[in-house]
Amino acid sequence: MFDPLHIDQHDALYPSALRSYLADRAPTTLTARGNLDILHNRTPAPLVALFCSVQCPSAIILQTYALAHALRDAGVAVISGFHSPMEKEGLNVLLGGTQPIIICPARSIERLRLPAGWKAALAESRLLLLSPFAEQQRRATTGRARTRNEVVAALADVLLVAHAIPGGKTDHFCHTVRTWGKPLLALKSNENAHLFALGAFPIQPDALPPLHIPTGIA
Repeated sequence: MFDPLHIDQHDALYPSALRSYLADRAPTTLTARGNLDILHNRTPAPLVALFCSVQCPSAIILQTYALAHALRDAGVAVISGFHSPMEKEGLNVLLGGTQPIIICPARSIERLRLPAGWKAALAESRLLLLSPFAEQQRRATTGRARTRNEVVAALADVLLVAHAIPGGKTDHFCHTVRTWGKPLLALKSNENAHLFALGAFPIQPDALPPLHIPTGIA
């Protein structure tokens, strides 16, 4: 039931957004495990990419927990690498809901051992594992994490950053993807002032549902 499916660039199932946003950096092949309808047959609600730096201020930690619950309760489809501590905590919350989830590890997924919660979500057809890495690339690296984040951002309709350390990798990544013209949202906090200066739209967890693309954000 969880056997991997390989999708190359000439396959009809290959997401055109990857070619549109990544051009010659688009993965030649994707490996998928789970329900591909999550990616191709979306509802009118946006697919939201969740990002958060490894280090996170305490005030943002509390907001991120609240954000995960808000996304879960609103049934928002979320895509992420779910790698940093707060992204992992967010995934634990989301797995307790009913909304679609796309997990993109920074490594191959052919032989990836699946936690019980992932298996349950796969069995419910509300989880998709997606990777641009070949079977032998079984360890996450900084370079693969960057590639993975580009794939996540390219596939998403909205980019939501819980926190990015000023001058850190996530912050630099936000500067790059901001030029793509996709809506960029960030938790409302003084800790994210640099993201608002970049053009991110401030949000609060208790004002999320129903999630929408803010007017004027390009």
